[in-house]
Amino acid sequence: MALLSADHEMAARVNGESMTGAPPRGFAERLRDTRAKLESEIDLWVATSGSPVGVHLIPLSYLWDGTAFLISTPRTSVTSRNLLADGRVRLSLGPTRDVVIVDGTAEPVDIADLDPDLGHAFATRTGFDPRESDEPYQYFLIRPRRIQAWREANELQGRVLLRDGRWLG
Repeated sequence: MALLSADHEMAARVNGESMTGAPPRGFAERLRDTRAKLESEIDLWVATSGSPVGVHLIPLSYLWDGTAFLISTPRTSVTSRNLLADGRVRLSLGPTRDVVIVDGTAEPVDIADLDPDLGHAFATRTGFDPRESDEPYQYFLIRPRRIQAWREANELQGRVLLRDGRWLG
């Protein structure tokens, strides 16, 4: 299989063409694919910001219940400190050519306040139970405010699937 030349690849990117030749998905297909990814993936990237450390990015496991994400990280971690100071968070799932980006707000949930069924579901899904760790962990419930999904430049238009916490369409 021949590789595309660098010039052809650059021209395709500038012209918004798909590198794979795949046509852009319609809204319904993109929404279905995104929901399936949220339900099937286990790990995501979590980006937070805070002073004095600044922007911080870390991979974490999650539980998605159809409306919110549940994550957990050591209480003393930069991510935890950032989210406790400023609940704004950005999540990312998937490779760069099939990405889902979530902008949301995080609410702290202390282990003592966590519903035992939810804690069990998180542990079963992720293979890790923070409640059993010697190190104190903090849970966060992340409610999406905006969700975007696209594969390539030809899907940038119409990439917003959830706005102001409500699914579009």
